[in-house]
Amino acid sequence: MAENKTETARLLVVSRESAVLRPLWSVAESNAWHVETAASAWDAMERVQSGATPNLLLLDLPRGDNDSVHILRWMRRLRPELPVIAICSADEGGRQREATRLGAQEVLLKPCNEAQIESAIRRHLLTEEDAEIGSEYIEQVGPESFFVSASSITQKLRAQAELLAEADVSVLILGEAGSGRETVARLIHKLSIRSGFQFLKVNCADMPSDLLENELFGSRNAAGKIERAQKGTIFLDDITEMPLAIQAKLIQVLQDKAVPKPGAGNSSPADVRILASTNCSIERALAGKTLREDLYYRLSAFTVQVPAVRQRRSEIPVLLQHCMHRQARHYGLPAREFSSPVLRGCQQYSWPGNLREMESFVKRYLVSGNAEIEFHDLINASGQSQPLYAVKRAAVASLSGNGQPEQPGSRSLKSLIQNVKCEAERNAIGTALQKTGWNRKAAARLLQVSYRTLLYKIDQYHMNSSETALSPLPAGKLSFDGTARRSSSGKE
Repeated sequence: MAENKTETARLLVVSRESAVLRPLWSVAESNAWHVETAASAWDAMERVQSGATPNLLLLDLPRGDNDSVHILRWMRRLRPELPVIAICSADEGGRQREATRLGAQEVLLKPCNEAQIESAIRRHLLTEEDAEIGSEYIEQVGPESFFVSASSITQKLRAQAELLAEADVSVLILGEAGSGRETVARLIHKLSIRSGFQFLKVNCADMPSDLLENELFGSRNAAGKIERAQKGTIFLDDITEMPLAIQAKLIQVLQDKAVPKPGAGNSSPADVRILASTNCSIERALAGKTLREDLYYRLSAFTVQVPAVRQRRSEIPVLLQHCMHRQARHYGLPAREFSSPVLRGCQQYSWPGNLREMESFVKRYLVSGNAEIEFHDLINASGQSQPLYAVKRAAVASLSGNGQPEQPGSRSLKSLIQNVKCEAERNAIGTALQKTGWNRKAAARLLQVSYRTLLYKIDQYHMNSSETALSPLPAGKLSFDGTARRSSSGKE
């Protein structure tokens, strides 16, 4: 079994404060991470330049020390792939924004405890596997978002995003569902002068009209996201799902550069960049009047087309391996290699669900534990092994005209998705327990969950040390809604 590389990660810490170093030493010891300390930013720069590059840099920004910030500008130029976590005082908002603008992936606020430090490190840790699969093509653009540009089509897309980042205008991002439109929006934001301020997302298809209006423009008691994203970027996903009345208000905001205050009769300045996206045909949306022409013309001065996965076949191996290492870190499992038949099948498959479907596929491959599993077994298997986009379609198709299932015994969308989750969760717990010799505290650390949560899950799935880690759920223990329950006898 392959060793989890996060256990041998090298961390470089720039700090002299015991309040920062003490919890870090404790976290590093429990995870077997190697930690080096540097007394100053200049000392750290010299070490990175002359020695082995660490997997992650933690940079303490003491109050009044302006030199430390310079290392961020230098690192962004010399080691752009190196994740940096900055640590600064909670009352220094300007320092936080400056650190983010200069390239810090995350800013922790003092005082930070062991759990916060460990969680942040795990989120941004660049492992040796990432370097092997071509980290120069993988760029982190958000807490859980990565832009991969290992093919000519995505390299052109990145170059386009870089140009648009400098223009500071509204952009319309087009692409199929699951293709990564939000990731492109985050890339544009990260490369822009607004990167030190907030990136907020609103999904226009997720909520009814009145709630969407409050979410965007606020209410008497709370500011909306347009106002809260001041100097930053707001991403409007599925813009064609926005009701026409709200589209009219959005046009007013774009025109006046101001957000009306509900019930107050006045407005506040709106210095915010708007990025919008849709997976619909623009011509059809305009003809069907689900998108106002005047809003379209205001948003589409610049348009970006995000390619589908089938147009990125040359980088499918990189995408698969990147997904695998992310999922493996998330579940605390060793990453699995893709067999040649599975890799061939992946490159020949059309991926109608795009990156979203690929992530689901990789998760199933990781937790299956079967090196001989066939590609079609993962893609075409019925029930809980179907791609989630297909499960959703099947669930919608099974509804009758009154919105009720046609057959009382039909499995609902919720139950199918829950079963996928339960299978992955139970197998991940079983593997972690087996790996740690059923040391439940060690398994909880490996899975990055609390000890109490792990005990609850062990009881929920009726797991014991005598069973095989990846065995199926006991017969009769899986309820219709996908949750494990006690048998009718009440025995474990």
